[in-house]
Amino acid sequence: MQYQLPMDTMSKLTAKIHPRKPEKSEESFIPKKLSSLAGREFIPLPELKKDPVQENYYETGSESEDDVLLAEEITMEAESSKCSVDNNDLGGKQVEDNMDKRSENLANQSQPPFFTNEMIDIDDNKSKIKSHEEMHLPEANTLELDVANLPVKISSVTKKISVLEDARKSKFVPVHRSESVEAQRSKLPIYAEEQSIMEAINDNCATIICGETGSGKTTQLPQFLYEAGYTRNGKLIGITEPRRVAAISMAARVAQEMNLPNAVSYQIKYEGNRSVDTSILFMTDGVLMKEMQKDVMLSAYSVIIIDEAHERSMYSDVLIGLLTRIAPYRLRMGSPLKLIIMSATLRLDDFRNKRLFPMSLPPVLSIDVRQYPVSVYFEKRTPENYLTAAFHKICEIHEHKSPGTILVFLSGKLEVMALLKWLVERYTIRQKTYKRKKKKASEEKLKQNQLELGKTISNKSKRIEKSADEELADDRFADADLDCGDSGSEMDEFNFCPEASRPRNSSAPPLFCLPLYSLLSSKKQQRIFEPVPDGHRMCVIATNVAETSLTIPAVRYVVDSGREKRRYYDPITGVSQFVVSWISQASADQRAGRAGRVQPGEVYRLYSSAVYSDFEKFSAPEILTKPVDQLVLHLKSMNIVKVANFPFPTPPDKDSLEEAEKRLIRLGALQVTVRNNVKEARISLLGKTLSVFPLAPVFAKILVMANQHSLISHACCLVAALSVREPLIPLYSLRGGNAQETQALMLEALKQRRSWCPPGQARNFGDLTVLLQAILNAEALEVSN
Repeated sequence: MQYQLPMDTMSKLTAKIHPRKPEKSEESFIPKKLSSLAGREFIPLPELKKDPVQENYYETGSESEDDVLLAEEITMEAESSKCSVDNNDLGGKQVEDNMDKRSENLANQSQPPFFTNEMIDIDDNKSKIKSHEEMHLPEANTLELDVANLPVKISSVTKKISVLEDARKSKFVPVHRSESVEAQRSKLPIYAEEQSIMEAINDNCATIICGETGSGKTTQLPQFLYEAGYTRNGKLIGITEPRRVAAISMAARVAQEMNLPNAVSYQIKYEGNRSVDTSILFMTDGVLMKEMQKDVMLSAYSVIIIDEAHERSMYSDVLIGLLTRIAPYRLRMGSPLKLIIMSATLRLDDFRNKRLFPMSLPPVLSIDVRQYPVSVYFEKRTPENYLTAAFHKICEIHEHKSPGTILVFLSGKLEVMALLKWLVERYTIRQKTYKRKKKKASEEKLKQNQLELGKTISNKSKRIEKSADEELADDRFADADLDCGDSGSEMDEFNFCPEASRPRNSSAPPLFCLPLYSLLSSKKQQRIFEPVPDGHRMCVIATNVAETSLTIPAVRYVVDSGREKRRYYDPITGVSQFVVSWISQASADQRAGRAGRVQPGEVYRLYSSAVYSDFEKFSAPEILTKPVDQLVLHLKSMNIVKVANFPFPTPPDKDSLEEAEKRLIRLGALQVTVRNNVKEARISLLGKTLSVFPLAPVFAKILVMANQHSLISHACCLVAALSVREPLIPLYSLRGGNAQETQALMLEALKQRRSWCPPGQARNFGDLTVLLQAILNAEALEVSN
């Protein structure tokens, strides 16, 4: 077919057209590997050759002569345009005009010099593309195209030029770090694997990275991507974490290493510091799910990293299923989205299956962690009271073993605070030295804040004037309003430990104890990374938060109770509850891996080897043990009608999905429609409204209906109380000067609760009236003060 070209472009084309050799094969028109485009590597176009080499010295596939000719043409025009701008002082207008003309010329050519699958539309029946990833592989047999009859859209060619220009402008982004930070980074195992990791990410839509906790993958990979230019043009690098504590602490760590506090942010439920300057965003998986409801294509992101995928949280599984479909589509649209799945275990079968990746499986990169020998010791008999056994083991290690941090794993916050209380009673720290150092550091920080803000010191900052006893009590027991869902009778069992007052080894140094659990404030969580007072041994008492989400430095001894709290859902009653259960073998191995990072370690398991052999190898995915009503509603809001066909890594039971749909239909969030003689449950207008709330559908409907009846203030109080574990301060957390005062405080609090309970038949409403009265009285007291 002949095309009539504009006269102003004919002269340019006649001077630059090269005759094509008749014996040229079809393969010469197709680049065997276009990692320079897909990987955002910076390639100076005038230096392109037949066998180009990227700046990072990775070998690329051969390019055809037409690729080189096109690059030379664009470069020559850009240089001529630059000269014109310099001579005539026309700014960037002439360059834009030249590029527009170049786009018109290419749109009128019968065959494009080169293409990729994200830049063209292939309609010919003879065309067969095996996968998006294989378009970047060196083997030419992955493509079978009838090039002579290949149709190309004008918009696609224009997009191709834009992608080429982006690749030409892409370059390394420098980050100015301190020497101490660079020295620390160089010691991480992932630091030596940067080249191979970035090459795999550049050449594939999806990549799986496997490395144990402590390898540095969570903190270093976002920095690798930032330096490679993945945040240019305002794009974001998103990292999802299953726990809030990990999202907050990792964001602070990366910001400190990069010396860019405004570029690294975090976003969790109801809290975050995201701004217009954010380039790297750490968030919980639920936050990203809510963002996908507004923009399912995640157009603001260039990379999504699913961290701690081995924990198999419900929303991380759903995100993986969605992103495996979005990433190839974004690649075809010319705006690639990279998906990176990171796991701390080698159980990757659930992530490498045809259900998730029907075209081709993603590559797996394993990061070897340098670890010292770790000795594992089992108990001859499994003790019934594992909390007392943990106390005995800590005392034995502290009084008879060489120096080193002790890390203890328990099931919940209640046990953490009980064991902390026993250890503080037995091993006191040197309060004067600790108080003096703490007060000095606080005063320096206050002076710095006062100079920066130019304001007086707030009342909260004046807490440094507390006595040492008050400060220690504030540090350790300010979180006494803890809730684990346990009853007061269970706490009574933990209140007293007869061994806590027994004589101890006088030569043993003081023990510096710190708690760590998910509901602990981020400020107090950071204390585990602060230096230990001189002459003290650190003991961190944690839940499974410390299993994979955080890496505690210098751990030498690990005491593993073998328990954790799991959430179980009863489909008959519709009630979920947390039950203390045995961990899996994978979790036990993860806990043992905390020791031996910097020196030989020892692990003490408070159960026998026979019990360990009965553990399940891996924990069940959360999607199999949790109600899926909110998940089904979110998927329906994204126009996913048949949820059962969704590509879950581990599909939930179809019966549970059907029951969830029935409950949502009764709630009014879904409505049954008939299309092509097939009944389908589609989201209703009410359901779209409910899906916006970060709450269970039942609580969301309470707010919507209360708003229509002018009862929103009361409904907010009830929903706020019902959507958290326990809003009232537990009776067992009350403390007096002695046993009699403690008992008096508990009786007074119990009488107060009974006064909130209405008389007569109104008591049948249960806790609702008590919670409502408690919140209203608290608000009234706050207003009066």
